[in-house]
Amino acid sequence: PDVKLTMHNAGHILGSAVCHFHIGDGLYNVAFSGDIHYDDTRLFNGAVNEFPRVETLVMESTYGGRNDYQTDQEDSERHLKRVINETYEDDGKVLIPAFAVGRSQEMMLVIEEAMRSGDIPEMPVHLDGMIWEATAIHTTYPEYLRDDLRDRIFHEDENPFLAEQFNHIDGGEEERQEVADGGPCIVLSTSGMVTGGPIMSWLRHFAPQPDNRMVFVGYQAQGTLGRRIQNGWDEIPVSDPNSNSRSKKLSLEMGVETVDGFSGHADRQGLENFVRTMNPRPEKVLCVHGDESSVQDFSSALYHEFNMRTFAPKNLETFRFE
Repeated sequence: PDVKLTMHNAGHILGSAVCHFHIGDGLYNVAFSGDIHYDDTRLFNGAVNEFPRVETLVMESTYGGRNDYQTDQEDSERHLKRVINETYEDDGKVLIPAFAVGRSQEMMLVIEEAMRSGDIPEMPVHLDGMIWEATAIHTTYPEYLRDDLRDRIFHEDENPFLAEQFNHIDGGEEERQEVADGGPCIVLSTSGMVTGGPIMSWLRHFAPQPDNRMVFVGYQAQGTLGRRIQNGWDEIPVSDPNSNSRSKKLSLEMGVETVDGFSGHADRQGLENFVRTMNPRPEKVLCVHGDESSVQDFSSALYHEFNMRTFAPKNLETFRFE
């Protein structure tokens, strides 16, 4: 009863929140960042960092390493559009592995705007996996989206997620084969790290054709098939739907591109800016949620730049707030 919790937009994914704890009738105040994105994206407003009072901030450090700087979003979008245009001119198809929540909707907005403005040619954009369902949830709660996007959905009756070029793949393998046999298109499919799901079927259809491109727009964790493809593997194991054997080798002839800058996490600069512009600035910062080196780098940087007490806690380490 003596703890008041207020949730603020974190800019990460739909429903993500920066949590402010008002403890003991104002005796102590803690802000817990969770995963944040500091700058505005096409999908969300940037994370909120203004509070009545804050003594301690618990801060994510996913991209807190000294070299964890991402490409500017305009440059990222320009890169993506160039790859799509080049693939279209080659009469190829673009395959984008994407997480169902967050990155897929961001990609849909970038692609819809690019087609509407004529930066890329109009072509079908096929959505596979849980992307269609996740997008429906976003459109159900436009009040949590970026201001101008919310206004378009609420007031201008032009929901970009319902643009005519978007097609829900709901016919299974037969529909995927039709897409593979057709003309230039874009496919957004789960899973985002190529660890399973319909993306494996798209790989079997698209990988043997050198005119096609696979474009990574999200983080590929160490040990995932996505990271291996990103690192240059030209053969990958895939299950053979026409055989009882466990897997076969698939030769990757398609081009592979990585477009940075679309992460749902703030980069090192964004994390520093979150603290720099925070009002009021906290007395202590606990840096968490990152590789050990990233957490330590970020903690040290905040200490030297802002002359505040910072910590890089280890698992199960306990702190007393007073």
